[in-house]
Amino acid sequence: MSVLVAEHLAKRFGALTALRDVSLRLEQGEVLGLIGDNGAGKSTLIKIICGYHRPDAGRLVVNGKEVELRSVDHARALGIDTVYQGLALINELSVYHNMFLNRELRIGPLLNNRAMRRLARAHLEDMGVNIPNVSAEVAKLSGGQRQAVAVARAVYSDAKILLLDEPLAAMGAKEGALILDLIRELKARGDVSVIIIAHNYAQVLDVCDRVNLLQHGAITFDKPTAEVTLDELTELVVAEYRARRRGTSGPAA
Repeated sequence: MSVLVAEHLAKRFGALTALRDVSLRLEQGEVLGLIGDNGAGKSTLIKIICGYHRPDAGRLVVNGKEVELRSVDHARALGIDTVYQGLALINELSVYHNMFLNRELRIGPLLNNRAMRRLARAHLEDMGVNIPNVSAEVAKLSGGQRQAVAVARAVYSDAKILLLDEPLAAMGAKEGALILDLIRELKARGDVSVIIIAHNYAQVLDVCDRVNLLQHGAITFDKPTAEVTLDELTELVVAEYRARRRGTSGPAA
């Protein structure tokens, strides 16, 4: 079952064509890798799906119903959430306070810190995320741990469609492995569907069920990762980069 269908999405910013004609689908429990050269429009597509931008043309279908997303909050109400590279974590707050940011548990006017600590610890453990001290400031965590907290917060907030915008960027092998393990855990659970933007194609083939290539403002390649090789993906993107350098490619974002 498709939990998300995008049909013929287009988006312009003045004279710049960011998306020309994008159609994609995301199945229940699937991890979809979205790749493409820098400036291909991947982030613009994510921002349309999460309600930040409105498309100039095309339509979105979420869980079988056509929707016109009015805002990020509207998308979240439908179970769509995004984890950006910036993460939207507050460094000075604890892990558990970040987990409950803007939806704090209270007893009357007071924060119920005990309950938030207990629930944050239980949820992180349930997702296989090892954070020894949920009372520690987020600023003291590693990059991979911070990313894991942001992902866990989105899932704990009942996200059923999770959009990950380059979650592995600038991470070493150890930190990247933590996030890859978390994505595998989400896939094994089967109740969250994921679109992940990534530039490491070996990681895409490792963790994703299917891969889409965004070029010329459209999806030009859509295959199960089991049917794709690393050399094939690399050559597709390199060929597009060379074409753009020669000025022979189509509209780009």
